[in-house]
Order: sequence, then structure tokens, then C-alpha cells
Amino acid sequence: MHSTRFSLTAFAAAVLMTACGGGDKSASTPAADSTTATAPAPTDTTPAATVASASTANGEEIYGRCMACHQATGAGMPGAFPPLAGSEWVTGPSSRPIAILLHGLQGEITVKGEKYNSMMMAYGTNVPMSDDEVAAVLTYVRSSFGNSAPAVTPAEVAKVRAATASRTTPMTQKDLEALQ
Repeated sequence: MHSTRFSLTAFAAAVLMTACGGGDKSASTPAADSTTATAPAPTDTTPAATVASASTANGEEIYGRCMACHQATGAGMPGAFPPLAGSEWVTGPSSRPIAILLHGLQGEITVKGEKYNSMMMAYGTNVPMSDDEVAAVLTYVRSSFGNSAPAVTPAEVAKVRAATASRTTPMTQKDLEALQ
């Protein structure tokens, strides 16, 4: 009988590439019908409308791509992928989870007193996410799983995106600690 061995690292990398944004987005996003393309509707830019655009319904849908690693409950996978539930990185300054989604995360990080040392690809790898999408999923995560942090606005995402635009490597815990 032939036995095949998988390394945990190879398996984790494959999961990350497909579930956390590195794979083909077309599998989770309906194809656009080019015959019915329309111009985007005007948007309301009042603060309330900006927060509303980061709706939890949309964020919950986007979070579906995170579940392979962080689980439907936000509990993560012990020893592999950190929890989002009760995470100081999720509920602290919004610039930190924004930077993680935009650039990914590598190296050792302590979450809720536990050390993790895995790799997270940038959330929109190969298919960049809009500021609205990043804001929506982070608003969902920051208000789910027992978390109660403020909503993230597309303007906050744009600010972090501009401030970190020259970055070419994933974030580290030290990088995150420098963000306010």
C-alpha cells in the first residue's frame, strides 16, 4: 500500500493561499456580466454613511474566506493560527488589523498570552481588496466573537494604505507595535 506524506507547512501554505486571499477570487465572487455594466451610484460621504458602507452583512460574507484558518467562531487553530476572538490585535488600534490585511503577517506574534509563528498572506493577494471591503470585514471581526471594538471606516483603511504603500514584506509584531 502506498502512503503519501504531507508536511504541515505545505498544507498550511496551501490553505493560506486559497482561503486567505492568495487564490483565485473568481471562485467566491460572481462573474461580472459585461453587457450590464453600469456606472457606480453616487455615494453619501457623511460620517454615518461612511460607517454604514462597512456593513456587517458584507463583512460577514467576506469573512467566509478567513474561516479555514480562524474558524467560524474566530477561535483560530491552536498552535497554528491565532484567535480573533478576544485578540488584542483585533480590538486595539484599527491601524494594526488594517495593516495585517493589507500586507500579511509573518514571524512570532503573541495573542492572548500564546505565541504563534505562522504566515498570513496579505488578505487581497493577487486580487486587491478595496478600502470598503477591508473596512467591512474588519468591522465584522471587531464586533463579532465577543469583541466590541469600534467600526473601521474606509477612510481609516485609505490612511493606513497610503502610509504603508511602500511596504513590500509582511508585517511583524514589532511593526504592528509601532502603529497607533
